[in-house]
Amino acid sequence: MRHTESQWPMHVSLKRVEKQVGRWTSVTWELDQILPATHQAPEGSTLVMLELHKDERGSYRINLDMDNAMLYIVCDELEDGTWVPASISADQNVAAGCLEGDTPVLNLLMPEAIACWIEAYITRHGEVEICAHRRKHVNRRKNEGPSSNNNFGQRN
Repeated sequence: MRHTESQWPMHVSLKRVEKQVGRWTSVTWELDQILPATHQAPEGSTLVMLELHKDERGSYRINLDMDNAMLYIVCDELEDGTWVPASISADQNVAAGCLEGDTPVLNLLMPEAIACWIEAYITRHGEVEICAHRRKHVNRRKNEGPSSNNNFGQRN
């Protein structure tokens, strides 16, 4: 199975790790392997799709411009506590939203091949202007808004 312009199927396998914390045993899940679907599927792996969306191009750009670009593996947690990979994203907002909803997320450094593929996607579909969200009722250039009341404390 080969990747397309916006989808790249991956074989993802996780491993269960038991750690001793004091006298208690703690169970965590870690990434075992991630391979493109063009390779032989490792035993116990799940086929998961890394899919790019045009409306997330700004987030992809921010991620690629970081020193350590990341991929985020969103998992489903089964009733017995087992984690199963469900999707892969290059958008940190997707990962943050999942974490806020108590959905397990693992992260890994983005492989160079995937970074180049995402860069080509952004180039093909155009850069998105990235701007900070400002309060719409404040125009700082004209020094107008509720915090710049120049007549405060004066009597008419």
